Amino acid sequence: MVIGMADIFQIEARAILEGLKLTWMRGFKQVEVESDNALLIDSIRNGFAANSNTVEVQLIHEWCNRDWQVKLRHVLRESNKVAYCLEKTAGGGMNQLVVLVDPPSHVRRLLEEDIDSSM
Repeated sequence: MVIGMADIFQIEARAILEGLKLTWMRGFKQVEVESDNALLIDSIRNGFAANSNTVEVQLIHEWCNRDWQVKLRHVLRESNKVAYCLEKTAGGGMNQLVVLVDPPSHVRRLLEEDIDSSM
């Protein structure tokens, strides 16, 4: 998807919003959101989301205040191997939501490495 630099914040906020909606609909009650956009994560975590000019950020705030536990974490882009791998696999041609119930083996290995390194 070709986007302008000014749109990145809104697009990443939209991705988080859609992810929250999906996890809520699937009945998850504990969610951890990771993003390499420090400004976005800080805006949501520090209570600035309710007053944001970006509608998606306001909606994220509302979704986070539902009856569930949502943790927001900033991760360095270089550390987010799973997202990078999925982005590379898509080849930049994604313009729709894709839900992987059973991730490909190369992605599963990265997820397992991520779990091991966090323990």
